[in-house]
Amino acid sequence: MDTARHLGILAHSTEGAALSFLSYCQEGFERTGRHEQPDVTMDYIAFGRSMPAWDAGDYATVRKTLSTSVDRLARAGAEFFVCPDNTAHIALEEPGPDLALPGLHIAEVLADEGARNRFTSVGVLGTTYTMDGPVYLSALGARGIAAEIPDEKDRLIVNQIIFDELVNGVFTDESRAEYVRIIKDLAARGCDAVALVCTEIPLLVKPESSPLPTLDSTRLQARAAYEVASGERPLPTWRGGPVR
Repeated sequence: MDTARHLGILAHSTEGAALSFLSYCQEGFERTGRHEQPDVTMDYIAFGRSMPAWDAGDYATVRKTLSTSVDRLARAGAEFFVCPDNTAHIALEEPGPDLALPGLHIAEVLADEGARNRFTSVGVLGTTYTMDGPVYLSALGARGIAAEIPDEKDRLIVNQIIFDELVNGVFTDESRAEYVRIIKDLAARGCDAVALVCTEIPLLVKPESSPLPTLDSTRLQARAAYEVASGERPLPTWRGGPVR
C-alpha cells in the first residue's frame, strides 16, 4: 500500500457517508483478505447547514459549503475525493472555481456500469431534486440509455421516505413495499434496471427484493474509489462544474 492514493470522502448525509466508508473498507478486505485499504479521510459539514439553501434552490451556496469540505480533505492529505450524495452533484456541477481535489462523479460511474451491462432504459429513484434534475438524465443519455422517473405522486412518496426516514436511519417494511411497487411500475413501463441514486435507498431495497436489477450508486462509487486508490484506475480529472 506504499504507493496507494489517499481517498477523501465528502460527506453530505449521515447514512450515505457511513455506507460509502464501510463499502470502501470492505472492498479492501474482499480484495486482499486482510483488514487493509488505502488511507481514507472523511469530512462532514452537517447536512442541516445546507438545507435552507437546498429549499431555496440556492445551489451556489451549497457548492460553497461542499467546497469547504474538499479544501479540508486536501489539507488532510487526500489526493482525490468522492461524494456519496447524489443530490449534492447538482450543486457540485454548478459553475465555479475548480475544487481543490479531482473527484469521481457518482452519476458517471453508475452510467458506465449501466452501459457495461447494456441496459437501455433505467428507472431513477432518489430525492425529488435528483429525479427532476439533469444529473442522471445527462449521464445516462450520454451513453444512449434512457432515464425514466416515477410519476409525480410516486416521486413525492420516494422523496418523503428519504427525508422522513432513511436519512435518519429508519427502514421499515412498509416503505420497502412502496419502493418495490414503484419499481414494478417502472418495469411495466419498459425499464430493464433501476438506479438507486439516493445513497440510503440500497439500505432499504436489497437486490433480492427489487423487481429489477439494481445499480447501487454508493457501492459502485466506492468500488471505483478503491480502484483509483490502489492504482487500478487513473486519477479522475473532474473538479466540479459541468461534466465534459
